Amino acid sequence: MIHFTADLHLSHKKVILYQNRPFESVQDMNDALITYWNLKVDPDDLVYILGDFAFFGSRDILPRLNGKKILLPGDHDQDALNQARGFFLDIVPLINLSAKEGLPHARELLKQYDLSITLCHWCMRVWRKSHYNSWHLYGHSHGRLEPIGKSWDVGVDNNNFMPLSLLDVIEIMKTRPDNPNLVKKKYEETC
Repeated sequence: MIHFTADLHLSHKKVILYQNRPFESVQDMNDALITYWNLKVDPDDLVYILGDFAFFGSRDILPRLNGKKILLPGDHDQDALNQARGFFLDIVPLINLSAKEGLPHARELLKQYDLSITLCHWCMRVWRKSHYNSWHLYGHSHGRLEPIGKSWDVGVDNNNFMPLSLLDVIEIMKTRPDNPNLVKKKYEETC
């Protein structure tokens, strides 16, 4: 299975206050986020982390998290980039996932659901193929930025502190309106 998450801010003491997270301490937060992660993610699953993974200490935390991890760096990932690079399957700034492009790990599942998804730490107003109702997953906003069209903040503050599976995202997108820049005539011809 494929999963998406962002903005864990592991080992970041101030995020507890900034985001009003329900944790007593950094250790309490780290332990809870690791537990929630491992409840959803199996060891062979693929997890796209859309930035702001960990402030410091990611080298000790990464082995405790299930799955193969791909990092799309955000604003607070210097420690992960400097000290824990070897724990990630890949590190890339932006990914367009589809059955025809993107990383091979996701192609088969995306082909099964005929999906095109743009992943980035920061939210975009338009993205690749958005005019064809493609999807966009992002982080950074901690659930404080209203999504538009087929976009969604996959950050932990917006999703009960857990990663979202691709099946979770599919269910969310069923409730989302069309993208504002959808070209209806072309879209209907391709369906």
